[in-house]
Amino acid sequence: MRLLVTGGAGFIGSHFVRYLLDRYPDYRIINLDKLTYAGNRENLRDVARHPRHRFIKGDICNRPLVARLSRQVDAIVNFAADTHVDRSITRPASFLQTDVIGAGVLLDAARRCGHGRYLQISTDEVYGSIEQGYADEAAPLRPGNPYSASKAGADLLVLAYGRTYGLPVLISRCSNNYGPYQYPEKLIPLCITNGLEGLPLPLYGDGQYRRDWIHVSDHCRAVDLVLHHGIPGSVYNVGGGHELPNVDVVHRIAAALNLPASAIQFVADRPGHDRRYAVKDEKLRALGYRPVTSFDEGLAETIRWYQAHRGWWKKIRAGAFRRYYRQRYHTSRAGKGAVSGFKPQVPATHSRTEKSR
Repeated sequence: MRLLVTGGAGFIGSHFVRYLLDRYPDYRIINLDKLTYAGNRENLRDVARHPRHRFIKGDICNRPLVARLSRQVDAIVNFAADTHVDRSITRPASFLQTDVIGAGVLLDAARRCGHGRYLQISTDEVYGSIEQGYADEAAPLRPGNPYSASKAGADLLVLAYGRTYGLPVLISRCSNNYGPYQYPEKLIPLCITNGLEGLPLPLYGDGQYRRDWIHVSDHCRAVDLVLHHGIPGSVYNVGGGHELPNVDVVHRIAAALNLPASAIQFVADRPGHDRRYAVKDEKLRALGYRPVTSFDEGLAETIRWYQAHRGWWKKIRAGAFRRYYRQRYHTSRAGKGAVSGFKPQVPATHSRTEKSR
């Protein structure tokens, strides 16, 4: 099979590219990524010269480019997206452009080429905050921020193309991913890298926001199942089976790094912060899916990876990331229940600046 994987230089996309090359010796992959701030060619260093992998720097909103590449493949898997909720609050237009318009460009190309499959990688955040119970695939979409709204809009567009044009579309909606190569603005890598640099571990609000965590390797296996065995026109939730309050996650990171509890710093909350995400994934389990990485095992492995790859994340945390961090956390006033005794530091300036994705 010939696949166009978009966003394949990002965190999850790069893992999936590597997964496909390892699992399917006859698959050929075109990897299209714009290389904005969260995309990184170093994520693909070990497969950069792989004979069945071709990297193209480009935007999924570029219709001529997408049309040309789509004629060379049999199916599309769309990981490309702006994803960080905090950034969507300050610049929502970028999320609408990439997440919705970009998906529309890909869908048009898939329709014209008569592709056998189009898989949209979505998120459990489209269901909004689930105070109790779990959302199945038929639950109403109630996104609570510009990021999740843009992903919900893309999901609806994907399903509309399936119904209107008969395009064999699929959607997977996954819970919170973690693992190696995750950009250090997200909770787990942010706290790990902060701890390794002697910085406080920032935690929004009261820290009781609950998320279901899945190791990125389990997510890759789930995407594989949906791509090859999913029923066209269907949505599949992907759960990790490890629901925890954020404060527990951060305490585990602090303990693993031998940091005191005072290293945790409660900061002013995110606007419209969803309290809990939780999904049912029986449909996917009927295809044979089971997460195999326990959270404790996966977190320990992730911490070891960031300890061993300081060069990777130190380059990222310079330049634009440093300015973003200072704006987001150093100007936040401590919230109720803030801890003391751990003196915040400003990240050191590095000679090399962050590459734009």
